Amino acid sequence: MSAARTPSRRPLPARALAIQVLARVAATDAYLNVVLDSVLDEFQPKDPRDAGLVTELCYGATRRRLTLDFALGTVADRKLESIEDKVLAALRLGAYQLFFTRVPKHAAVGETVAALKAVGLDRASGFVNAILRRLSALEAPPLPTLDPLETLAVQTSHPAWLVRRWQRQFGPERARAMLDADNEPPRVVIRANTSKVSRDALLEQLRGAGVEAAATGTSPSGIVLSTPGRVEDLLGYDEGLWQVQDEAAQLVGVYAQVPAGARVLDACAAPGGKACHLAETNEVLALDVHENKLPKIQGEARRLGLSARLSTRALDASQLPDDLGEFDVVLVDAPCSGLGTLRRHPELRYRRQEKDFGPLATLQRQVLESCQRHVAPGGLLVYAVCTTDATEGPDQVELFLRSHPDFTAEPPRRLSLPMVQASLRTLPGPEGFDGFFAARLRRLA
Repeated sequence: MSAARTPSRRPLPARALAIQVLARVAATDAYLNVVLDSVLDEFQPKDPRDAGLVTELCYGATRRRLTLDFALGTVADRKLESIEDKVLAALRLGAYQLFFTRVPKHAAVGETVAALKAVGLDRASGFVNAILRRLSALEAPPLPTLDPLETLAVQTSHPAWLVRRWQRQFGPERARAMLDADNEPPRVVIRANTSKVSRDALLEQLRGAGVEAAATGTSPSGIVLSTPGRVEDLLGYDEGLWQVQDEAAQLVGVYAQVPAGARVLDACAAPGGKACHLAETNEVLALDVHENKLPKIQGEARRLGLSARLSTRALDASQLPDDLGEFDVVLVDAPCSGLGTLRRHPELRYRRQEKDFGPLATLQRQVLESCQRHVAPGGLLVYAVCTTDATEGPDQVELFLRSHPDFTAEPPRRLSLPMVQASLRTLPGPEGFDGFFAARLRRLA
């Protein structure tokens, strides 16, 4: 039994914790989910509803940051970039409550100012109070009016270059659906561990325990949970009956159609969802360049009862050693821009730049070139990225096939999946998916 955790800090109200999270994310360029988990663990709010409120406020304010910043810029008497992190976090937090929640305006202002004082910034409370009171007089966040593209970018809180790129690649209607979907909270989806339980049996158990659960529409082993609370507290977690994994990520494993008993190399495995999925029926060697990420994969494999079939090594997928040997299947879940996961990682939309695609494409080519050497004759190379961008998906596959005539694209048989030609493609939108691309390439015997 693990030792009980003892709070290391004095209790703070939910909005004060949210200010801490947003300020740390801005100061460190860390992932929002990582900082959020760290702060909640550090301060340990006693009421679970407070943890839920902190999560909602942090994700909401981050998703809507461009909208909030434009609104704040219309009433502030100084440039936002000159404002210290915690004060700016409080302003965004208050603005988010004013425009995107049902919190009464007086409470949105008053509670945010009180939260700022709780984190030791009494000196800035008058400034924040004045700015938020000016905003509270508006019925909706203001928008730029001269350029339709800029208007849409601010309205949906995506950088203008990305809006333009998506409109060009997918057309205005689909691009708008993707932009809107990115601002909705993602579904909580789990994948039944079929080495222990069928999806139908797991569904029955969850419903019997009072959990609202429904089968996913496309993945044969996915379950959507409604208002699950802490997933670690749900039936079946400790028993290893399931793993959290978005439906689109599950579809990569389905699309790969790996034959049972195959020897599999997962070349870029962290955080380990796809490796564990494949280990339900296959022997898997999971690699990652960051050694500190391997314990999480190992821990999940133990929890799921898959340790006998899943081993790990710290290796750089772009420079694999020759003595690694050959595998029946090599999965390359390549480093990418992550533009298909902006619902889950909203901070990425403000960090990515259009110039990033060149270096990313170069790295992806290096990883593919290194990994293809370890595909046995007649074996499969499965290339996957959690992005929507063509330069990281179909363009990479086309370039690879041109330079490797011993490989050919081979779609899976008898599967009904969202496909473009021979490749898997899911897009953010009303379907509820993250954005993924995958290609299944067969090395000729």
